[in-house]
Amino acid sequence: MADLTLKQSLEAMDVAEYLRQHPRFLENFPDVANELVVPRENGPAASLAAYQLEALRARNRELNDRLAELVAIAGDNEQLMVRVHTLTVGLLRDNNLPDVLKSFVGALNEDFHSDRVRVVLFRDGADLPRADWLICVPEGKQALPAFTDFLARGEPACGRLAQAKLDRLFGGDAGKVHSAALLKIGNEGMLAIGSGDPNRFHPGIGTLFLKLIAQALDAAIARFATE
Repeated sequence: MADLTLKQSLEAMDVAEYLRQHPRFLENFPDVANELVVPRENGPAASLAAYQLEALRARNRELNDRLAELVAIAGDNEQLMVRVHTLTVGLLRDNNLPDVLKSFVGALNEDFHSDRVRVVLFRDGADLPRADWLICVPEGKQALPAFTDFLARGEPACGRLAQAKLDRLFGGDAGKVHSAALLKIGNEGMLAIGSGDPNRFHPGIGTLFLKLIAQALDAAIARFATE
């Protein structure tokens, strides 16, 4: 009896191995496919054909859901691109640096629904608006040691900023900023966007549109570099 059981076990393993090596076997023996029974986690067992049909339907539903998700993402990206374009055109229409800065911050607040914006410029601010969103550092980046590594890399930083950075950028509002995006504005300074939502900005977030916004501001500031 033990030898018979072992022989049956080996035969079953041989059959399984043969089918793995000949995945098109059932095409030549469709009657076998119709007679095979496939166990299911829920409900009665099903024939192989019914099981394959159900698997195809499940895969089709998964692909449709994925397609709907991609369409939604494409729609969101299109709206973002329109907003970035509108912001850039607005900056081109401004005739002086104070208006550029006001238009820029206004667009981020209104069109991009930003909670808190800070523009840090490495220049004297005597001729610029006095506002909590503008920080002028005439001494340059050497006066901001907490941002040395960030400025050297030049890549956007998203997520939770160190407390020293939050305090320097947002002052008394630092405790209300639970996530932030920090971008370099060319050689002119930095842009910080703070949010009360801890999930608004995170390390894995796409930064393409953020970079475009920072580049638009950099180009707009450069127009008045000699003033």
